[in-house]
Amino acid sequence: MSLGRVYSRALVGVEAPLVTVETHISNGLPGLAVVGLPETAVRESRERVRSAILNVNLEFPARRITVNLAPAELPKVGGRYDLAIALSILAASGQLPDDRLGQYEFLGELALGGELRGVEGVLASAIQARDSGRQLVVPAANQSEAGLVRGCRAGYANVINDILRLLSEGQSLPVCVPPPDFAEQMGTENPCDLASIRGQRRPKRALQLAAAGGHNLLLKGPPGTGKTLLASALPGILPRLGEEAALQVAALRSVANQPLKLPEFYLPPFRTPHHSASPASLVGGGARALPGEVSLAHHGVLFLDELPEFTGRALEVLREPLEARAITVSRASHRIRYPASFQLVAAMNPCPCGYHGDPSGRCRCTQPRIDAYQSKISGPLLDRIDLVVNVPRLSAIELMGDPAPGPDSASIQQAVVDCRARQLQRAGRLNATLSGPRLERDCRLDKSGKRLLREAMDKLRLSARGYHRVLKLARTIADCENSDTIDAQHLLEALSYR
Repeated sequence: MSLGRVYSRALVGVEAPLVTVETHISNGLPGLAVVGLPETAVRESRERVRSAILNVNLEFPARRITVNLAPAELPKVGGRYDLAIALSILAASGQLPDDRLGQYEFLGELALGGELRGVEGVLASAIQARDSGRQLVVPAANQSEAGLVRGCRAGYANVINDILRLLSEGQSLPVCVPPPDFAEQMGTENPCDLASIRGQRRPKRALQLAAAGGHNLLLKGPPGTGKTLLASALPGILPRLGEEAALQVAALRSVANQPLKLPEFYLPPFRTPHHSASPASLVGGGARALPGEVSLAHHGVLFLDELPEFTGRALEVLREPLEARAITVSRASHRIRYPASFQLVAAMNPCPCGYHGDPSGRCRCTQPRIDAYQSKISGPLLDRIDLVVNVPRLSAIELMGDPAPGPDSASIQQAVVDCRARQLQRAGRLNATLSGPRLERDCRLDKSGKRLLREAMDKLRLSARGYHRVLKLARTIADCENSDTIDAQHLLEALSYR
C-alpha cells in the first residue's frame, strides 16, 4: 500500500477541528514534503519524524513521500502533528496495519529517540474527540488534562513503540484519568471572608448584587479603605462552576499554555492584570493570536486595580467584549473568536493624590487635575458599569472596636446561588445578559415605576444603555428580595448606584 490516513486535531482558538493526515509514497527522488498550510514548526517535523522512526528500529522509506494535512485552508502550527505524520508514513509503507487507524485520533510531538512530548490545547481536543466517537491518544505528559473530560475515551503513551503495539498487537494503552487526589484538591477555602472586613456595609451589598446578577462594579475611594480587599472577596461569594463551564475555562488556559490549577478547576477565575498591561494582553493577540485576560476571565472576574493608571487604549478595547461577551482576534490568514463572558470589577482613587472628598481634608489637587484624572475613564466605559460605589474611610472606632456581626461569605454565596437559580429558571440566563424582548418582559415596570424612572432619566441624563442597565440591576435586587415584581424601592436602590 502507498497511501496512509491518520486523524489528528488542530488548535484554532478554543476549537479543535479535525485534521486528516494523508501520506502518499511514490517513486522518485527520496524526500519528504509536507503540504496543507504548515508553519515552520510543522515543516520541521520532517527531521523529527525521520529520526524517531529510525531510532525505534523501523525503516524510513527512501522514496518520495508527500504528507497532506487536510483541510488545506486551516493553518497548522506546532509539533502536535508529529505522531500522526509518523504513523501515516508507517501505514503507507506497509509497516503498520491500517485497519484500526480510523478508530483513533493522535496528538503528540516526537523526540528524536521516539519519545512523546506534551503539546498544548489537549483539553480542547479531548472535548471534541468525545463527540467524534474515536479514541484520543496523547503523550503521557497530557494524560491528566485529557482525563478531565468526562465521557472522552483517551489513552496515553510514553514512546511511539507503545502505539505500534496498540495497532499491531491490540495491546491497550493506559487510560487517561484525572490525578488520584483530584477530588480532594477541589478547594473551597476563600482567602478573604466578607465577615472579616469591618464596616463597608454598602460596598458589601454592592458585591452581593454584582455576584447575584453578573453585573460590572466600580469601587471608588481614598487609599487604604479596602477596595482591593473587597474585590478579592468576590470569588468567595460566586457559585462554583458547572462541568461544562469549568472545561471551557480550563480549555482557555490550555490554549494559552498556562498551567492547569486543579484545586481551582471548579472555581470562577479571578484575573488581576497589572496597570501596565497592553491592549493585546487584555483582549488577546500576538503572532499566534493567544487569548487575553478578558478570555482567561471567562465565567469569572476581571479585576482592574488603579483603573485610571491603565492606558486609554487598553481601557477602550474592553468596550466591545463587555457588550458582545466575546472577542475576535484577526490575523492576515485567519480570525479566531474567543469567549469573554466576564464580570468587570475595578477600583480607583477619586483624584491623583487619592484624598478628594475625604473628611481629613488632605487633598491638595486642583480641580483641573481632578477632572483630568477622572476623565481617563471614558463615558462609554463608565456607561457599561452597573454599580459605582464609594468606599469611605473607616473611623478609629470602627477599626479598633469590636467587629459588627454580619453574614460570612458562605451564607452570602448561598443567597447568590438562590438568586441565580431564580434568574435561570425564569430566563435561562443571568440578568446582566438580558436583552431585547426578554428584557422588556422580565423587567416590566408599573405606572409609578415608569414615572420614577422617567424622572431619573431626565435628571441623571441616562443613555439607552444606562436605562437598560438600571432595569437589569433593579431586576436583580428584586430577585434577591424574592420579589416577582420590580417595586419602587428596588428601582431607587438601582438608581443610587449610577
